[in-house]
Formats: sequence, structure tokens, C-alpha cells
Amino acid sequence: MTVRSGDAVGPRVGSDGVDRLKADSVGLPGVVFMAVATAAPITAMTGNLPIIIGQGNGAGAPAAYVLATVVLTVFSVGYVAMARHITAAGAFYGYVSHGLGRVAGMASGLLALLAYIVFEASVIGFFAYSLRGLVRSQAGVDLDWGWYALVGLTVIGVTAWFDLHLTAKVLGVALLLEIAVLGAVSLAVLAAGGGPDGIVLGAVSPLNGLKGVGSSGTAAAGVGLVFAFCSWVGFESTAMYGEESRDPKRVVPRATMVSVVGIGLFYVFVSWMILSGNGVGHAVAVAAGAVPGKDGNSLFFDPLGEHLGAWAVTVFQWLVVTGSFACAIAFHQCAARYLYAIGREGLLHPALGRTHPRHGSPYVASVVQSAVAAGLVLAFLLAGMDPYVHLYTLLALLGTMAILVVQTLCSFAVVGYFHVQRRHPETAHWFRTLLAPLVGGVAMGAVVALLVADRGAVAGAAAGTLVFRLIPYLVIGVFLVGIGTALVLRRVRPELYARMGRIVLEDAVER
Repeated sequence: MTVRSGDAVGPRVGSDGVDRLKADSVGLPGVVFMAVATAAPITAMTGNLPIIIGQGNGAGAPAAYVLATVVLTVFSVGYVAMARHITAAGAFYGYVSHGLGRVAGMASGLLALLAYIVFEASVIGFFAYSLRGLVRSQAGVDLDWGWYALVGLTVIGVTAWFDLHLTAKVLGVALLLEIAVLGAVSLAVLAAGGGPDGIVLGAVSPLNGLKGVGSSGTAAAGVGLVFAFCSWVGFESTAMYGEESRDPKRVVPRATMVSVVGIGLFYVFVSWMILSGNGVGHAVAVAAGAVPGKDGNSLFFDPLGEHLGAWAVTVFQWLVVTGSFACAIAFHQCAARYLYAIGREGLLHPALGRTHPRHGSPYVASVVQSAVAAGLVLAFLLAGMDPYVHLYTLLALLGTMAILVVQTLCSFAVVGYFHVQRRHPETAHWFRTLLAPLVGGVAMGAVVALLVADRGAVAGAAAGTLVFRLIPYLVIGVFLVGIGTALVLRRVRPELYARMGRIVLEDAVER
């Protein structure tokens, strides 16, 4: 590896206490699986789509996914331009550090770390909630949700001890099953010509993505768009695996675009077919809880049972569990790599920067992440909170707010890197590295504003808790701590300050 400080190449650090992650652990399919599994299609669809239909855009739910696909694709154009020149486990941390400076980089790194740390605990709450209900209904055994959560975290911790090859295999199987069942019901609806209203063509008109259901109008549209964007959280993790992938200069950009566009097209198609299969009026009523005996899951269960049979409903219920577990695994890997990236620079305990002597995994950072996630789960458990209403919802809201702020900064970092600093003029381009990042950054900033404004609606029943009220202050506080840390180190530990976000893969240094 090489430490870069400004334009100069610093000393070799391979013999200076900085361990390498295991190179060539995954190829393009493995990185794509990791990224898409983090976005968790089946969890996004079952968790977010009913809210978008019932409380957000109504018949325009697929259109909300169209808009999100366009914005995130534009954002990714600049993101992958950075990925062609900088390969580091810290991803956002390294990109913002290079583009906007070390102070903004440190603040972004801590925000991203916060997001991925809480995402694992959040998703494990959804996993525990879903598994408990399924085991109770099918086996008649009712264990406290805490047991499912802690056992799940233990299995994730053991899996993460090994290199990414094992994790990629696990996530690949889970992901293919998710896509298969969601694709099957969607294709069945398409083949049948839709439901009572046929195939609703207006549902994919982008203008309908700006309209809200009912009388709340714009506010409801904002809620729908926020949940649509939340469905992609994790796609940016492709860059984190650059050091462990084969030919990162090609793998990371390709994996990012495949993930963003592929996820987007899939979400649009599935949401369109689910809405059409149920009929617009019925879908909105079911999603809003206005149909006795029905809930958001019925939007999927009813078409599945009608077109494929009761067995498909049972399979779908189990895939919701395995899909959320795969998502938690992927977020664990993200958090561990951020801890590792910051730790190997000496900014946290240096032990975090160690890699396993045999597997090349960031095993110390992984253990720490497991302990933190278990601590969060236990805190919610001891407080008597619900795994879905509180643990999943509140931590997902916190993490999403944090990561969207970082994505916004990353867009502007692209402009700073290529056009303010004038690095790599051979890559600089009026659209790819200037206009697209500017548009993406402004759009991302608008989504952050929507999330802050509508956070009460997003939190739902958990909006009355102290944790909910603290969320904006936690995001602001962590960001300010990052700024303060960088400023203090610049003054008292300039050698550490010089390393911030500058450790990159040796064969992937800036060219």
C-alpha cells in the first residue's frame, strides 16, 4: 500500500504496521452480490413499497423508483470516476478526503462509520422480528426476539472472520433466491395482464413520482421519495471492496453501475407489477391498513397465492428472513472495513487496522463491530422496545440520514478533485465529473431535506421516543466531532493528519 499526502507519494507502509486486506478475494459477480445484498431487494420491497403506496405516492409508487433510479445513476457517474483513481477500504472517507480535504473527509468518514454500524443492528432487528413471527406461526414455538437477534449476530461474526469469498457465496445464494421469487410473481402478473385495472401504464410516468396519495399531496410525495431512496442504501459499498477485488479499476466502476441500474430497473418492474396485480384502489387501501385482515405483506402474498400457489407464499416468507439476514451480513462487512480503514491510519486504536494472518480479513474490526451491534440490540431489548417498530425503524432512519449526507458531500468531492484541484485532466469531463456530480449532489441534498422534514412520518409509531428526537443531533454531533478531530490532529499530530484518507492500494494509486 502507499500513503499519499497531497501530490507526493509518501513512504511505503507495508512494513510500517499497515496490514493488507486479502487481494483477489472476489471478482465482479462477488462485488455485485455484496452491494445488491446490502440493498436487500426483498426487504426493500416488503418493507418500503407498502409505505410508498399507502402513505407516499399511491399509484405513482413505481414512478418514485424511476426518479430515484435516475438520480442515483447520475450520482454514480461521478462516483465511479473517483473509483478509477482511488481504491481504498474507506470509500467515501477516502473520496471526500481527496476531493474536499482531510477535515471534511474525517467528518464524512465518521458519519459513514456511524451509518454502517447502526445498519447492522437495525436489519438484525427486522430479521429477528420476521423469524420470530414465522417460527411462531409454523412451529408453535415463541422465543423472545432477542435470542434470534443475538444468535444471528454471532453467526455473522463467525462468517466475517474469513475472507470475502465465503461471504460472497452466502450472499450470492440468498440474493438469487430473492430475485427469483420477486421476479416470478411479477412475471406471472405481467403474463396475466395485470389485475382489475390491467397493467397500469401511468404508474411509471416520472411526473407521478412527484404526486402524493390523498389530500396531503406534496408532503406524502416526499415520504414516498424518501423511502424509494432508502431502498438503495448500501449500493455504494462496491468501492469498499476494491482492495479485495480482482482488477479494482474495472471491477468497482462496473459493479457500481450494474448495481445501481440493475436494482433500479428491478424495483421499478416489481413495484409496477405488484401495484397492477392488486389494482390501484385495492393496493392503496391495503397498504394504508384500510382493509380488515390485510397488511402490507398482503400486497405480495395475494398475487403469489393466486398465480403460483400457497407454497410460494411460504417460500416468500422464509426468503424475507434469509434476505434480511444477508443484508445484515453485508452491512457488517461495510462497518468492519470502515473501522479498519480509520484504524490502520492510527486515528482509532491501531489494532483495528490488523488483518487476519491467514484469511486477510479485518478480523479485529469485525469483532469490535459485532460487540457494538450486540450492545445496541441489548440496549433496545432491555428498554422493552420492539424489534421492528423501534430497533429497525429508528436505527434505519439514523443510518439513512447519515449516509445521505455523506453521499451529498461525495458528489461535490468529485468536482473538487477533478476541477478545483485539477487532478487527472485526462479523466475530467464536463458531464461525468462536473455536471453529473453537481446535479447528483443537489438532488441528494434535496432528499436529505425531505428526510429531515418528514422524519416523523418515516419513524411512524416510534416518533415519540427519545431516540427519535436525538437523531438529527446525533448526525450533526458526529459530523462536528469529525471536524474537531481533524483540526486538533492537524495542530498536535500532523503526521496522523497527513495520513487521513490517504492510504490506498499500492497497485491502485492515483495515476
